[in-house]
Amino acid sequence: MTGFGRAENTVGSLGVLVEIKSLNGKQLELNLRIPPLLKSYEFDIRNLLSANLGRGSVDCNITLRQNGASKPVGLNTDLIKSYYHTLLPLGAELNADMGQILAAILRLPEVVQPITDVLDADGWQLVLQTLTEALANLNQHRSQEGAVLQAELETRIGHIAAAQKLIEALAPERQIKIKEGIRKKLEEVLGKDQLDQSRLEQELIFYVEKIDITEEMLRLGNHCDYFFTVLRSADEAKGKKLGFVLQEIGREINTTGAKAYDAEIQKHVVLMKDELEKVKEQVLNVL
Repeated sequence: MTGFGRAENTVGSLGVLVEIKSLNGKQLELNLRIPPLLKSYEFDIRNLLSANLGRGSVDCNITLRQNGASKPVGLNTDLIKSYYHTLLPLGAELNADMGQILAAILRLPEVVQPITDVLDADGWQLVLQTLTEALANLNQHRSQEGAVLQAELETRIGHIAAAQKLIEALAPERQIKIKEGIRKKLEEVLGKDQLDQSRLEQELIFYVEKIDITEEMLRLGNHCDYFFTVLRSADEAKGKKLGFVLQEIGREINTTGAKAYDAEIQKHVVLMKDELEKVKEQVLNVL
């Protein structure tokens, strides 16, 4: 979602500058700043931004410049007063000529404006063209960032998938260790001759099945494969879906950790959790 787009065009006396910045966001949060001349087009501008950006925290600033226009102009007195009272203490401190300060204020954007209610059709087409170019630049920036992000996500999910394979290889040996550990402990407490071997085998089978992680490993592998499928799909808005897949991956990792009872497997579980948290942070930047 992170990106920046800028475009500027001038036709005749009208100049248009559009700057758009996009950051992470669960929904589209649009902060739009436009001059009074564009107020009647605000709804169209918002619709265009929404259709092209999907979601994110977006700042869009559109500036109009009418250079050398032979149209009546007016002064934005409230803005002039705000600038003047802000600069007055600084001017007094620096012993500056307030007349020069006032002249400088009159050259600031939107202080002197043409007296008109709306922009004409030709002017709106220029704004629309410039806005479209800025959106294209922003989305190109997003695509470049996305390519780098995709490579990182694939690497980290690949680490989780590799750890899952290692855990699968350790699982059979882990079961043998658990069985032998329980048997040895009971023999120390009750004595070898006091053990009912048949009943002991039944209890061991029940216990080992209870902490078996075969299904968790199978589901974890499937979730990782599905994450790659979604990530590489042509769907433009896949961030939320990837977030849901990560929730399932996290559930299987946590269950594996709770059932592990093995130091080596726990090491791999910790690694997977660390990679998962990093992926969750990065997925927030996916549309």
